[in-house]
Amino acid sequence: MNFKEVTISQNYIHRGKVINLRVDEVEFPSGKKSLREIVEHNGGVGVVAVNEKKEIILVKQFRKPFEEVLIEIPAGKLEKGEEPIRCAERELEEETGKKALELQLLNVLYPSPGFSSEKLYIYFCNKMEDGKVNPDEDENLEILYVKYEEALKMIKNGDIKDAKTIVGILAAEKLI
Repeated sequence: MNFKEVTISQNYIHRGKVINLRVDEVEFPSGKKSLREIVEHNGGVGVVAVNEKKEIILVKQFRKPFEEVLIEIPAGKLEKGEEPIRCAERELEEETGKKALELQLLNVLYPSPGFSSEKLYIYFCNKMEDGKVNPDEDENLEILYVKYEEALKMIKNGDIKDAKTIVGILAAEKLI
């Protein structure tokens, strides 16, 4: 069966620092036409970092779209043209003060494929050395150290709601 939609036109509504918003007119294999609202995003990374005590390093930070403090793995957005592994190294050190000595790609996610081009690369790191915490000027973070079993409980009871964090923790199970 042919599922491919052909793009007839693209109209940009907004071009911003983090996202662009466009509306595409598409044609289905049946010949019918429709509109698709697309959020363009450079993508990002997340790092499941595990220290020598076998604790996952998490960060708490306020997330404006939800008006709440979330618990997440260290993460950040890719700069244009940046390699995901370099972004993972940068974000881990900026947010936790830990320099990755080795990173392993765990998974690649499409968080909202119905409307967003965002692609997230999830890495695992259990070999680190001390670096320097240097969060972005608009980031206020608290670092948490949590055993794997506790992280699973936090997922099950709803304390961890962030999708990349849930996927990362679950995907890292055999490596911890």
